[in-house]
Parts: sequence; C-alpha cells; structure tokens
Amino acid sequence: MGLLEGKTALVTGIANKRSIAWGIARAFDREGARLILTYQNDRLKENLDKLVGDLSNAPILVAPLDVSDDGSLTALAERIGDVTDALDVLVHSVAFAKGEDLSGRFLETSREGYHLAQDISAYSLTALVRALYEPLKNAGRASVMAMTYQGSIRVMPNYNVMGVAKAALESSVRYLAFDLGREGIRVNAISAGPIKTLAAAGVKGISSALHSTVERAPIAENITTEDVGNAAVFLASPWSERITGHVLYVDSGFHIMGF
Repeated sequence: MGLLEGKTALVTGIANKRSIAWGIARAFDREGARLILTYQNDRLKENLDKLVGDLSNAPILVAPLDVSDDGSLTALAERIGDVTDALDVLVHSVAFAKGEDLSGRFLETSREGYHLAQDISAYSLTALVRALYEPLKNAGRASVMAMTYQGSIRVMPNYNVMGVAKAALESSVRYLAFDLGREGIRVNAISAGPIKTLAAAGVKGISSALHSTVERAPIAENITTEDVGNAAVFLASPWSERITGHVLYVDSGFHIMGF
C-alpha cells in the first residue's frame, strides 16, 4: 500500500507536464491518493485532459477554479461535497503577477499590480482554506501545503513583487497553522529551487538561477518536479503529523549559502 492510500487530495495549479503541481499529482497518484484536480480556463483544461491519462487512477473530480472569484471557490466546495465529505490534502500551487512587475525596479510596481500579485499568489491560500474548511476539518488529520520560493526572504533580481507576495504567503502559512492546529489541520510550505516551469518562464534570468544552483549549492544538482512531489508526499502523509507552520526547502541546500 502507498503512503497516501485511502486519502483524498486536491491539487491546484496544473498548467502542463512541467508544472510543479503535476509532479505532486503524479507522486500522490503513485502513493494511492484519490485525486481532485482543478484548472483555471478552457485552454488549461485541454492540457490537463491530456495528462490525466498518465495517472494510475482517474481523478474523482476535475473542476474549474478561479481563486480570485469567491463564487468559483464556493462552486468548487459544492462539487467536492458531491464526491467526498472529507479532504485529507490540499495543495495550493497558484501564483501570478504582471510581466512588467517582474522586471526593472520593485520601486516601479503599480498599485494595481501589487494588489493583483497579493490576491492571486498569497490571499488565495486563505480564501481556498476557508472555502474548504469543513471537508478539511472532517478529515481529522488534514494537510495543507503551499508552494513558495526563497525570493520571499532574499532579493532575487526580476522576482520583485512576487517575492513580496511569497513572503505574505509564508506568513499566511504560519497564521493558518496557528488557527487550525487544534482542529488537526496542519499547514506548511515547500520552497522549491528553480525549475523550468511555465510560471518560471515569465521570470527573466531562470537559466542563470539554474546554473547558480549547480555551481553553488551543496548538492550540485538542479531539482526536479519529482523531487518536489516526493517532499509533498511526506507533508501529506502521517509521517509529518507533528509538523506545521514550516517551510520545507527542496533546493539542493542552496538556501543555506551566504555567497
């Protein structure tokens, strides 16, 4: 039996086969979880429809989700309620910022761009957990996890407003962990090193970041979506039942380096 046998897991944010969220979904499937997957729009649904055939078991639900729309969050909760009373695992892998706010100087970030990045990349975690609070509570030992990056604590050129949003996301993880711990819901984050994903393509300098990991990290290798998926399995499994409010780095140790 797999580590997640009998558990139901919602994974958001799958864009294509290179997505971190897809690496997590595949790892969960390998370990026996029943999957609920979401997509943002019709184009991404087409991508997702092509991917699910590679899973060992078909998802029990594939549903649309716009994290900036409270009505969409409510509709997702209702659809999940039609297939299960309990949600054991929730993966938040959603982020967005305007392209012009990911280059140049952070000083030039527009008010609108700042609000957008915070809403989609940070506040959406709280909104999603609130919408799915009942099935998470019903699970008894639920695990919530969000995807972050070390641009939250260090200046990464061309990350700009997204770094600020990720800092807010990590703080949200801690406050949600405090709020929900007595109800058996743990909340953590995975800080992944650079990976060539669709989201990363919007950040200038991704090739340099990949090179820096190999050149400077204690483990001189870039990470993969499979590495993140395995870490997510740990956070979703009973092995992490006393871990909450934590940021787990999966970056070959790059975050410990001072130069």
